[in-house]
Amino acid sequence: MSAVASLGSILIVDDDVALRETLADFLEAEGYDTRQAGSPAEARTLMASAAADLLLLDINMPGGDGLSYAAEIRARLTTPIIMLSGKGSMVDRVVGLEVGADDYLPKPFELRELLARVRAVLRRARPPGEAAAPASTTSVDRQARFDKFVLTPSRRDLSTASGIPVELTGAEYNLAAALVDHPNRIMSRDAIADATKKDDWDAFDRSIDTLVSRLRRKLSQHSSTPNLIQTVRGEGYVLACEVRWSQ
Repeated sequence: MSAVASLGSILIVDDDVALRETLADFLEAEGYDTRQAGSPAEARTLMASAAADLLLLDINMPGGDGLSYAAEIRARLTTPIIMLSGKGSMVDRVVGLEVGADDYLPKPFELRELLARVRAVLRRARPPGEAAAPASTTSVDRQARFDKFVLTPSRRDLSTASGIPVELTGAEYNLAAALVDHPNRIMSRDAIADATKKDDWDAFDRSIDTLVSRLRRKLSQHSSTPNLIQTVRGEGYVLACEVRWSQ
């Protein structure tokens, strides 16, 4: 074990042994702890023994596909997921995002691009200096109250007014925070791509619509307000409610 503090733990799930080892060597040289699994079944065993900070998950594997495993993980955990795929089509990327992945990288890819995406996803999920923040609300926590929700930026936390956590991925939280910052104002798809740090998405990318749909579904589980996030055809989306900030 290195004396240098790890930047995070990454579980690499891919049936390609050579690729797994290449990724593990590269990421460990960059300061990350890694574990490897050749199938979703192996990944389940490893995740049961110790959680990971991030999953690199291949889509096509014998003995179980990555999309199903991503959906399984997302149903229980908010662990960030980057999907890896040799297909790289728009449909595959949208499906990956629909099941809860945070990012998608088609094969073949440059290791430096993978590293940049790993850093970005982990930064969104756990911003520097915030991992050790106390879980309880303090008097200095600035909060936004809207509909039946409370958003606390200092902890990147969204909960109901009664204290029930709303589990969001990093991109989903960034979208929620951006909408809360612009209540009753239209956010264009370009503005959403910028707010969610998705520079490789363009204004006509269906991935943005998928991200909005995911957030809508999670909010609707706790809200009785129809169309809390409204679609403005040809322009973007709007959070249609009052937002009150307090400390």
